[in-house]
Amino acid sequence: MTFADSLLPSDLLDILAVWLVVYGLLRLIRRTRALPVLGGIIVLLGISFLAQTFGLLTLSTLLENLIFYLPFAAVVLFQDQIRRVLANFGSTSLWGLGPRHNVESTLNEVVLASTALASKSIGALIVVERDEGLREYIEGGVGLDAAVTCDLLVNIFTPGAPLHDGAVIIRGDKIAAASCFLPLTHQADLPFELGTRHRAAIGLSEETDAVIVVISEERAQVSVAYRGDIQRDLASRDLRNYLYKHLIRDRDQEKGKERR
Repeated sequence: MTFADSLLPSDLLDILAVWLVVYGLLRLIRRTRALPVLGGIIVLLGISFLAQTFGLLTLSTLLENLIFYLPFAAVVLFQDQIRRVLANFGSTSLWGLGPRHNVESTLNEVVLASTALASKSIGALIVVERDEGLREYIEGGVGLDAAVTCDLLVNIFTPGAPLHDGAVIIRGDKIAAASCFLPLTHQADLPFELGTRHRAAIGLSEETDAVIVVISEERAQVSVAYRGDIQRDLASRDLRNYLYKHLIRDRDQEKGKERR
């Protein structure tokens, strides 16, 4: 009897369930600060195994004690990321089952709105969700679930409007929420002219893979934050190219790699 013949349907179901959980966790932590930590833990486990194999008692004992406390240290250091992972684990976008949205149309509306807001010197924060969910920030704002249009975005951020304070978060082809508050960056070496909106945009971009458009009311400039970096004073065409790169082209390339 071969190994394959000895497998029961329950065994196959068990293997599939474990694969789905591992796959989901890896999708959640990819391109986050948790991934290098996971790599470091794997390296430590490998060194510990080698130390035991070759009888290096001192090193083996030291690493065993260190590895024992690593989960507790990880919970303390990455409590925000763990909370976000648990909140987003059931998201359909995580498993690639979500509907295909008209991203390019949404992108065009964001560019038009950003240009219009900058021309009127109206400050704004527009967040576009990518793979990492922004549920906790959406739930902290005012839910809208409205189509993304230039007119609506301009009206939301018009001074005196009920929802102008805070950020708008776009999920797919909908404005999920407005008046959302974002975490501020802890970077101490940012230019002094970058205000709270820019620091909030950089802060969110450090914690997630979202693309955040910032319009400065003081300088009437459009900037974009992504992965902890900020591109400032973008013209309308440059803004569209930047958003197209990170919201369409890069994601198409990633999907192509996954298929291969």
